[in-house]
Amino acid sequence: MTHHFHPSSLREYDIRGVVGRTLGTADAHAIGRGFATLVRRAGGTRVVVGRDGRLSSPELEAALVAGLTASGVDVVRIGLGPTPMLYHSEAMLEVDGGIQITGSHNPADYNGFKMVLQHRPFFGADIQRLGAMAAAGEWDDGTGEVTDHDHVDAYVGRLMAGYAGGSYRIGWDTGSGAAGPVIERLVALLPGEHHLLFTEVDGRFPHHHPDPTEEVNLVDLKRLVADKGLDFGLAFDGDGDRIGAVDGKGRTLWGDQLLMLLAEPVLRETPGATIIADVKASQLLFDRIAELGGTPLMWKTGHSPMKTKLLETGAPLAAEMSGHVFFGGDDYGFDDAPYAAVRLIRAIHLSGRSLTELRDAMPEMATTPELRFRVDETRKFAVVDEVLARLAASGADVNTTDGARVTTADGWWLLRASNTQDVLTARAEARTQEGLARLLAEVDAQLALSGVARA
Repeated sequence: MTHHFHPSSLREYDIRGVVGRTLGTADAHAIGRGFATLVRRAGGTRVVVGRDGRLSSPELEAALVAGLTASGVDVVRIGLGPTPMLYHSEAMLEVDGGIQITGSHNPADYNGFKMVLQHRPFFGADIQRLGAMAAAGEWDDGTGEVTDHDHVDAYVGRLMAGYAGGSYRIGWDTGSGAAGPVIERLVALLPGEHHLLFTEVDGRFPHHHPDPTEEVNLVDLKRLVADKGLDFGLAFDGDGDRIGAVDGKGRTLWGDQLLMLLAEPVLRETPGATIIADVKASQLLFDRIAELGGTPLMWKTGHSPMKTKLLETGAPLAAEMSGHVFFGGDDYGFDDAPYAAVRLIRAIHLSGRSLTELRDAMPEMATTPELRFRVDETRKFAVVDEVLARLAASGADVNTTDGARVTTADGWWLLRASNTQDVLTARAEARTQEGLARLLAEVDAQLALSGVARA
C-alpha cells in the first residue's frame, strides 16, 4: 500500500493544506504510518497526539491515530488544546514523540500537523522522508493501544510556575482558537482583574481571524483595553504558539519588542546568556541585549530552526517577529504563547513600570511591515543568490544568516525567500523616514536587477 501527498502540503516546518483539496484523512493515516515507523526504528513505542479546534481536526485525529497504531505504536490522546500543551506533554510524559493536528493561523478550511520526535523538532528533511516512505509504502506493521490523558492541569501548573507576583488589569483575546480553555483556567489562578474575549473554541473563527501579527485582528482587544481602561491586552493565534500584545494606549508590541522586555530579568538571572532573535528583528533589540550584558545571536526565521538553535546553544530565550517566543534551559525549548504571557507579566512586574511606560521608553524607528513579492517557486532562491552576489561585489555590509540583511548608515534592510510560499519577503528599519525611503530604494533596485517588481 502506497500514498502520495499533495506536493504543496509537505512544507519546511510542518505539513499543512486545505482540507478536502490538498489534505485529508488518507494523508493523516499515511503520516501516522510513517511517523510510527520512524519512532519504532529509533527504539520508541509511544506517541502523544493533540488537536486544535478546527472543524476537521477530530476526523484527522481519528485517521492519524489509526495510522500510528497500525504501525505498532501506542497513542496517548490529550485532545483539544494549544500546540504548546502538546509540546509540554511530549516533554513530560513517557513518550517518544508527539503530533499536534493544527492549521495554526491559516484560514478555517486549512489544517495540518506539527511534529516532535524525541524532544526535537521534526522538520525539513524529516518531513520529506515521510513523503518518500508513503510513496514507497515503506511502513512497519503492528498493533498499538490508545489511551486518553487529561493534561490541562499539568500544563496550567507549568504556566503558573512562571508567575512571580504582580496584579494587573488585563484583556485576553484567544480568537476562538485552541488556547481559550487553558487561558480561562489560567486567569482563574492569577491575581488581578481579567477580561476575556472569544475563549469559546470555534473552528469557524466567527469574530476575527486568529493571527495577532495582523493589526486588523487586534481591533477587538484594543477596544476592550480602551473601554475598560485596562493595563494591557494579550492575544493568541489559532493554536496558541504565537503571542501578540497591546499596551494601555492600544499600541501593538511586536515580537522583538516583547523580547526586549522578557530578556531583562533573564539576563539579570543568567548574566552573559545568549538571547536569539530572527533576522527580521530590530537592531534596537540586538543592541539592547548587548547593553544588558547578554550575547545577541541573529538566526534564521522559522519555529523549527529557532528551536534547534536554542537546543544547540543552550540559550534561555529566543523570539521571532511573528510572536513565537521560545524558552530554553529548564523550560523544554519550545514556543509557548500562554507561558510567554505569564513571563511577560513577570517581566513588567520586575521592571517596576507599566507596560505603557516601558513602550514609551522604546525609541521610535521608521519601519516597514513585512513586504511580500510573488515570484515563481523556481526563481525565489535564485533571486536571493543573485542579490547576494551583487552585494558581495559592491563590498556592502551583509549578514547572510537567512537571505540578505544589509546594514547601511541609515539602518538595515532584509530580503529573504519564504520557506513556505512562492514569495520573497523584505523588511527595512531606519532612524528617519528619509532613511527608510533610501533603504527601500536599494531593495527596489536589487529586485529590478533580478527582474522582480514590487507590487
